[in-house]
Amino acid sequence: MPGTPFHLVEYSPWPLLGSFAILCIPVGMVFAIRMGSSVLMTLGVIATTIIAILWWRDVTRESTMQGHHSSYVADGLKLGVGLFIVSEVCFFFAFFWAYFHSSLSPTVEIGAQWPPIGVTTLATFQVPLLNTCVLLLSGVSVTWAHHSIEEGTHKSALQGLALTLALGFYFLILQYGEYMETSFTMADSVYGSAFFLATGFHGMHVAVGATFLTVCFLRLFFFHFDKNRHVGFLAAAWYWHFVDVVWLFLYVSIYWWGS
Repeated sequence: MPGTPFHLVEYSPWPLLGSFAILCIPVGMVFAIRMGSSVLMTLGVIATTIIAILWWRDVTRESTMQGHHSSYVADGLKLGVGLFIVSEVCFFFAFFWAYFHSSLSPTVEIGAQWPPIGVTTLATFQVPLLNTCVLLLSGVSVTWAHHSIEEGTHKSALQGLALTLALGFYFLILQYGEYMETSFTMADSVYGSAFFLATGFHGMHVAVGATFLTVCFLRLFFFHFDKNRHVGFLAAAWYWHFVDVVWLFLYVSIYWWGS
């Protein structure tokens, strides 16, 4: 209720339906790999996209038109986003653990060396370095947008956020091109598995973060954010900075030290 230090959400079908839609994606991927049918995976992606749009619509209405997101509710949302990012840190920590477990004591099965025998790694100071510069610059531009919102300069905030989106999608294009150039696959020893799992999941997080920022761009364009109320953008900016930091660790450990 408005004016209270809490917000009891209305009954929503999106969490349950979203869970089933997301479940269809990995199950459908298994069907696509084993049986050559990508119908289930495609339906899962479409359903997840539609549910995400409708769910975002409801949250936007709660925060803008209905006025449910008081300062107390905003503090709770910030705490929730912070805990979510902590869980994401644990998620990527598992990949780094697997990578260093295999690289610091390589077994005889991979030639007792790292990178394993037969694996030609990517050039450290070419596309990976460009990707690093692009992502770090996007962190600067999203900070520019954040400060512009806090200062009430709407046009400058739109420019900073638009630049962030352009750099984010450019990063994904570069990573796709990089994957096309690799001489190894996920099936090529533990190096290929660790490389594609870690960088692939990071790329997925960049895509999710770019989608998050796209929604924030649209909301900013329609004046949903001001200097005092912009929790949605703040959550997206925190997530984007987390993606930047994870990439720095990936670049240093996998592309530079690991090669």
